[in-house]
Amino acid sequence: MKKIYLFLTIAAVLSLSSCNLDINDNPNYPSSSDVTPDLVFPAAENAVAAAVGDAMFNYGGFFAQYFEQRPEANQYNNEAELNIDESTNLFDRCYRTLYAGALADIKNVMDRTANKSDLFACTVLRAYAFQVLVDNLDQVPYSEALQGSENSNPVWDKGEDVYKGVLAEMDAAEAALEGELMSLTDPMLNKSVNQWRGFANALRLRMYLRLIDGGINAGEYQTKALALVNAGDFFTGDVAWDVYSNSEGQYNPWYDVARALGTKNHVASYPIVSYYLDTNDPRIGYAIMKNDNGNYVGQIPGAKTVYKSWGVEWKNKDVSAIDYTPAVFAPIYLFTQSELQFLIAETQMRWGNKSAAKAAYEAGVQADFASRGIAMGNFLNGARVNWDGQVSDAARLNLIYMQKWAALFYRDHMEAWSEVRRTDVPATSPEDGGTIFSDPSVYTPGQMIVPALNYIQAGGLCKRVPYPSTARQLNKNTPEAKLLSDRVFWDAK
Repeated sequence: MKKIYLFLTIAAVLSLSSCNLDINDNPNYPSSSDVTPDLVFPAAENAVAAAVGDAMFNYGGFFAQYFEQRPEANQYNNEAELNIDESTNLFDRCYRTLYAGALADIKNVMDRTANKSDLFACTVLRAYAFQVLVDNLDQVPYSEALQGSENSNPVWDKGEDVYKGVLAEMDAAEAALEGELMSLTDPMLNKSVNQWRGFANALRLRMYLRLIDGGINAGEYQTKALALVNAGDFFTGDVAWDVYSNSEGQYNPWYDVARALGTKNHVASYPIVSYYLDTNDPRIGYAIMKNDNGNYVGQIPGAKTVYKSWGVEWKNKDVSAIDYTPAVFAPIYLFTQSELQFLIAETQMRWGNKSAAKAAYEAGVQADFASRGIAMGNFLNGARVNWDGQVSDAARLNLIYMQKWAALFYRDHMEAWSEVRRTDVPATSPEDGGTIFSDPSVYTPGQMIVPALNYIQAGGLCKRVPYPSTARQLNKNTPEAKLLSDRVFWDAK
């Protein structure tokens, strides 16, 4: 009943908002006292989750090489083959949802409340939304955004300036806290200021590591990252939008799109299948199905239409389909406990205590198994994943990154793709897909594979998404078009 009430509340709020595609136009909220800030805030949470948990979850799954397009279907050929430019409109819906939905709603709430705890929660959610925008586009409207008709052509700020800006916003909002209880309806973190503070600290840690690896004030952020980790003031459980149910109109949005299409489009990619198999990982059965011969078989990235040139007639029956069942009413994860523990492990491994790094690494694996309801057994004793069996600190750091990638599958694909770009782990195989298919012995399980059919002009893997055509049409300050191979600021390697 709680979930049904929430959906009705969100639907009511959203129906009162403007559908104008200009991100600078605030929603036309009515003057009725019925639409109070406490009702608007869950609509903002819902909009953030909808962007991350639907379109980003889908294309992030392709870019992190969890997903491939099913051989006898065609819905996501562009994502699989990286045949994407501004005309593809890959990010347009997310852009509108985040600016005209989430960020406009957050601004509306912040303009109408003086409650410091409410303002802090709004600031943290706003920081998350801008972090995700930067991680997709690098430059985004920030300093002049959301001014409505007063500024219909906001400038696009550099990604590092947006990161620094929202970090400063969170610091100021937290410093202003006065011990008030939250008044906003908050299905995500249940009005817990401590949880919002823990979420803010996790966001700080995530952004600090990206600033460090982007070469931005590395010493300063290294000190801050280690201090955060040593203080240990983080959220418990997961930060997730958990409002869905197995009922018409209340499904997880990514599942609902897959269901509406009526054709199964997703199969498992070769890298994730090979790594799960190589490490004897029981999570392979969570959302990956065996093929008709009873085997787990991943599809080479971007190879759907070129298998014939390799002498193979590749059909649906030959490859492992993605099982949609776990997604029916799955939460949308903004930050998993597993990812948090891996970030803590990385920080301790690079600059802190090696024993603490081991503990956090193992906690990250355990948290992911627990979230899926899978018994871990002796998994951590396996040679490929055992901490003490690694031959060097570099190998242990690589293990943290690899297991984070394994754990983000079917959880948070946007963050998986971002972390692959930041860490360059999994590494990219030097061999092409055809060679790997013909001779798997040349391939290290889990390595990324440059798509066999790849439309990126500069080659390689996807490093960003194009600017939205909506922005191009409405904002004359939109930067010049970028290639998928152009990196965001923190992807400096």
